[in-house]
Amino acid sequence: MSAPKENVSLLFKLYCLMVMTLVAATYTVALRYTRTVETELYFSTTAVCITEVIKLFLSVGILAKETGSLARLITSLKENVFGSPKELLKLSVPSLVYALQNNMAFVALSNLDAAVYQVTYQLKIPCTALCTVLMLNRTLSKLQWFSVFMLCGGVTLVQWKPAQATKVQVEQNPWLGFGAIAVAVLCSGFAGVYFEKVLKSSDTSLWVRNIQMYLSGIVVTLFGVYMSDGAQVLEKGFFYGYTYYVWFVIFLASVGGLYTSVVVKYTDNIMKGFSAAAAIVLSTVASVILFGLQITVTFSLGALLVCISIYLYGLPRQDTTKIQPAETKSSKERLATV
Repeated sequence: MSAPKENVSLLFKLYCLMVMTLVAATYTVALRYTRTVETELYFSTTAVCITEVIKLFLSVGILAKETGSLARLITSLKENVFGSPKELLKLSVPSLVYALQNNMAFVALSNLDAAVYQVTYQLKIPCTALCTVLMLNRTLSKLQWFSVFMLCGGVTLVQWKPAQATKVQVEQNPWLGFGAIAVAVLCSGFAGVYFEKVLKSSDTSLWVRNIQMYLSGIVVTLFGVYMSDGAQVLEKGFFYGYTYYVWFVIFLASVGGLYTSVVVKYTDNIMKGFSAAAAIVLSTVASVILFGLQITVTFSLGALLVCISIYLYGLPRQDTTKIQPAETKSSKERLATV
């Protein structure tokens, strides 16, 4: 009877892999499409804000299912959310950083092709690795450090002579796009590790933590709307330029993000690496078809190096899922010995 269970487990892992890949690739291509093809360009800050609102409602719904009754849900919200201002303040840090990251993604995909973005965004791996060493007192193997440098080399090749999209007529600034990605990966690395540290510092439910973060996120993103596009939003409306494609992007950003956070525990690092590599391939094919992307030798070689480095980084090693005591070795000493 053990064989059927293994088959089911494998099928479920493949399902998770397929969904993660499709979400990552489709979100990037769809966002690029809405920023370069639509005639009436929507305000990206409002899209980020709506995404936070949807994530909040979804998290409340999942917490309601987790608690099992309306009374327990209300009690949990009173105790952990509305009755814990310090915790809300603590989660406002990653919500602020994530808001900046999401806005930078719109800026980047307004100026870079989806495939170039997908490859370059993998710089989040070395950034996250550095943050785990400094903030969680973890160590990386020599192979992981080698893969980090290989990934950086691959991204450098991709950006050396960026592939051009012949079907995109809007004005673009590749350097602005790359700068936006640089900010986004820094935000992704820091916020992800910070949130993990908060999660592992207590037994509070993941969905309670998400609700705390999204409440802060709504406030932060609304402030961003006011500061960046306030006058134009008042003149043209909050939902100016919204089409079915824009709502699809918002759907992918909200539901896809939550879904990935749930299923990620069922996949190992190798499968996540394959997912990232497959998303790069799918984004490249879609960019060639939709945007007339012209593939260059440097782009192809750089993308190949990135895919290989992702695979090497995810190869099995000793357990690093627990935060190691700070006394064992300082972060500076670990970095110096590599």
